Amino acid sequence: MHLSRFPRLHFAHLPTPLEPMPRISEHLGGPNLWIKRDDCTGLSSGGNKTRKLEFLMADAVERGADTIITQGATQSNHARQTCAAAARLGHECHILLEDRTGYHDEAYAYNDNVLLDQLHGASISVRPADSDMNAEMEQLAQKLRDDGKKPYLIPGGGSNEIGALGYVNAALETTVQANERSLRIDHFVHATGSAGTQAGLVVGFEAMNSKIPVYGISVRAAKEKQEANVHGLAQRTADFMDINPDLITAEKIVANSDYVGDGYGLPTASMVEAVTMLAQYEGILLDPVYSGKGFAGLIDLIRKGHFNKGENVVFLHTGGSVSLFAYPKVFDLPGYV
Repeated sequence: MHLSRFPRLHFAHLPTPLEPMPRISEHLGGPNLWIKRDDCTGLSSGGNKTRKLEFLMADAVERGADTIITQGATQSNHARQTCAAAARLGHECHILLEDRTGYHDEAYAYNDNVLLDQLHGASISVRPADSDMNAEMEQLAQKLRDDGKKPYLIPGGGSNEIGALGYVNAALETTVQANERSLRIDHFVHATGSAGTQAGLVVGFEAMNSKIPVYGISVRAAKEKQEANVHGLAQRTADFMDINPDLITAEKIVANSDYVGDGYGLPTASMVEAVTMLAQYEGILLDPVYSGKGFAGLIDLIRKGHFNKGENVVFLHTGGSVSLFAYPKVFDLPGYV
């Protein structure tokens, strides 16, 4: 794989650390747990979308865009990182936020990622739940074109064939890090949502014949839908890279939807346990929407014996811990007023 064939900007702090988690591994009594720290990518407090944006924003520049449009949920980590990337390039940025959770308290609706979106200079408009967000983006884009702008539309999560290249590269980066320390990765686990992260990882690991299986824990869609979304994007990404898409079989795509709870962005008791446990055992902050539910799934799978003692399991931290402050009443901590 020679990813330099594709336009790319460089603003992520890479490679991100690959760290052991000995205390929580001992506590859970199962496999050896490692964490890939993509919360440390550097752009506006970091996160996994920064890898995607290196390729997406390069494509925008090549196409002569002067305005960026994207969409996400109210506390979208993707939106925050897109605003920051646009600011670095001097591009105008418009964010459409979908009210997926129905939360309207001040902490959720106006602080944290929403506050940072505004600090980066983006304009924000809100759409109701279940809106056709792609159609909403196109409608705004046409208005901007009529005003003489050159908009570039980025799908939710930066999840298309271009954005997925960021996680093809992450698979390569992780494999190199593992090889350098003679670490055999038996499983690679992460929270899966808009599909681009998982699709890129599967393509990258498969193209290298790494034998590293990717295990996604869905934070939104049901298993069948999520696996179909990831599989379709993975095949399109492989084709985009001139890799035989038939290499990416449906059996290579795993998305466990048992830990979504009542819906996207809605807290669960297991998420609260997972976030609290990792903070107190390893000093690492997860987020309540993605990595918190992903790690909750990993904890439960370990307790059920899904992973063998002595195996090496890498968990991908996709960032977003800033959104913890949008859920202040979810964590029933001593001394909270």
